[in-house]
Amino acid sequence: MSAFMSAFASLVGALADLLQPLFQTASTAAAIVLFTALVRLAVHPLSRAAARGQKARTKLQPQITELRKKHAKNPERMQKALMELHAKEKVSPFSGCLPSLLQMPAFFLLYHLFSSRSIGGDPNSLLGHELFGAPLGERWHDALADGGPFGTQGLVYLALFVIVAAVATFNYGRTKRQMAANPVTPATGPDGQPVPGMGAMTKVMPLMSFLTLFSVAFVPLAAALYIVTSTTWTAIERAYLYRDTPATVAAPAPAL
Repeated sequence: MSAFMSAFASLVGALADLLQPLFQTASTAAAIVLFTALVRLAVHPLSRAAARGQKARTKLQPQITELRKKHAKNPERMQKALMELHAKEKVSPFSGCLPSLLQMPAFFLLYHLFSSRSIGGDPNSLLGHELFGAPLGERWHDALADGGPFGTQGLVYLALFVIVAAVATFNYGRTKRQMAANPVTPATGPDGQPVPGMGAMTKVMPLMSFLTLFSVAFVPLAAALYIVTSTTWTAIERAYLYRDTPATVAAPAPAL
């Protein structure tokens, strides 16, 4: 693990060196943004496949509803029939999870890199790199202790909060419009009855993007940059891929 982290630190350092002529002292922060974009670009084909899969599942909803009614008193037969339908149509019910799952290792690598005082037995020099005076290895509470919310470091976090809030507001408005244009039929469980709590979940779903604000506040600044970049990418990507998709499929979720 130590050798792996050393190699990852070298990769971030190499990207920073490459960007240094353009971004000067902010080159490491720029390298993190570039690294995030490369990760998202790598999983974009999976995101496109997930969009196609979710659109296909949307088209299957009438058949799924009929199967639920037909086998309402036989949950095991219902589950088997649903699996057979998905297999017949070559639609995976889990394809939408893959892009998020594959991004998690990259995020945790970055989080660990900028949370560790040493890498491979040597001091972690990356912790001292800054973005407009805010160390990449420190958190929001460190910025508050050094100048307050409107100090040099605090303003960096304030800018990130503004970006996240803008993206979350965009997602919220888009999801609400889709829900208004595409009224949702309440989800049902294996017994054919409405799933408890799903109505409340549907109301809360448009607000989930705002949870990213808490993530940005409690992780190292380097990891916060990853989250902000990835969240912004997700909003743009989903707006394009799901532009003609009902709200129940295209509803946003916090992203890494």
